[in-house]
Parts: sequence; structure tokens; C-alpha cells
Amino acid sequence: MILITGGTGYVGGELLHQAGRTARGVSTRDFDVREPPPLDGYAAVIHTAYRQKGPEFREINVEGSRAVARAAAAAGARLIHVSTDVVFSGRKGGYTENDAPDPVTEYGESKAAAEEAVRAEHPRALIVRTSLVYGGPGHEPGQHELSARDPQAAWFTDERRNPVQVADLAAALLELTALEITGVLHVAGADAVSRCEFARLVAGPDVRCTTSVEAGLLRPLDCTLDSSRAAALLRTRLRGCREVLA
Repeated sequence: MILITGGTGYVGGELLHQAGRTARGVSTRDFDVREPPPLDGYAAVIHTAYRQKGPEFREINVEGSRAVARAAAAAGARLIHVSTDVVFSGRKGGYTENDAPDPVTEYGESKAAAEEAVRAEHPRALIVRTSLVYGGPGHEPGQHELSARDPQAAWFTDERRNPVQVADLAAALLELTALEITGVLHVAGADAVSRCEFARLVAGPDVRCTTSVEAGLLRPLDCTLDSSRAAALLRTRLRGCREVLA
């Protein structure tokens, strides 16, 4: 049995859909990740629960991840911890698993600290860094698709990511529960695109675009991930957003 934290979230819901009766999902409403119960009986835990903002976001991201990792290690369960590309500053691009995190946002800092906490508590955990998650045709739209359709929003041409389709990501995470891979693995879509291009793929050519410099914002810019190691390991194909959203 697989335990999925954040089971009511976008990725957690897709994981439950694909795993069926082999998984159980819990949400932060009925499962406090900061004080998880014993996890005996679970073969694997996929930790997707997080907060991006709010008064408790850092505690949930860091201490919650630490507590889940500790509980999974005590139960002898495999742990897959889902992290993000914005643990990087975006000054470089094409980040590999060997690159050291250098976040420039509070959210990115919390996720980088969560990775360190997970490694300390569960040395054989697998930390999966991914990118913008979206649904595409035939799937419920994710937050990034909904935002792209906001006529008041402007998207940056100098912020580059590797958007990943939610079903591809979920299939990859489930596949990884059965593989003896530890450390860090980048699992993101094949296409490196700007936030502007992604928004236009979703909502059409009239999406308004600008640069972070013009907007006067400090943003993680080129956070593109090198997912070649994952592509070689997995049967699941991590499609590019141009293919999915064509």
C-alpha cells in the first residue's frame, strides 16, 4: 500500500486516480504532516503536501517534510519527496541533480530546507524535483492554466521552466516507488519554455507578456531542469508541453 500525502491536491488526486486501490490519500485536513501517526504497513510514501504561502507555509513545508520522512524511515517505507525547480535561482539553467540549490524566493528557500530535512531523517529517500504542473486536453486544468487565462495577468519572457503534464508526472512517481533509486532526480517535461510561451500555448496569442526587469521583480529566471537521467530510467515518457498542448 502507498500513502499519498496531499491526496486532495492536483498531483495527489492524479496519483490516487492512477494507483486505485493500491494507494491511500490523506489531506492536511485529516492528517497533520507535522505530527504524522506511525506509518507501519505502508510500502511507500509519496509526499506531495505543501503550502506555497500563508502563515504556516514554512513550518508545513520544512517541519512537515521532516516529520513525514522520520515516520517513513521508522516504518521502513520507501519515501518519494516531491520538490520544485525553484530551489534554484535561475541564474544558470539546465540544472542537473548535482547542482546546489540557491533559491531567491521564500517558497524556494522553504523547499530547499525541506530537502535537507528529508535527507537527514531518511537517507534513502528519493527527492524528485519537478516544474510547473498542468493538465492539458482531457484533464482538469491546473492553477498555471487557470492563471494563464486571466486577462489581467502578464507573463515573463525571461522566466524559463519545463512544464510537466500531471498524468505523466504521477505515472513517473508511481513507477519510482518500485525502483531502488535514492538521492535527487529531476522529473520534468521535455520542453524548456518561457512562462510567456507556456501561457500562449494554453490561452492563445493574445496573452500579455513582459520581462521580470520591466515588472521590477526578483524572480527565479532560467530554472530549467535536465531530466535526462529520469528519461533513461523510466518507462513513462515525460512529454513536452508543445506536444501536449498543440
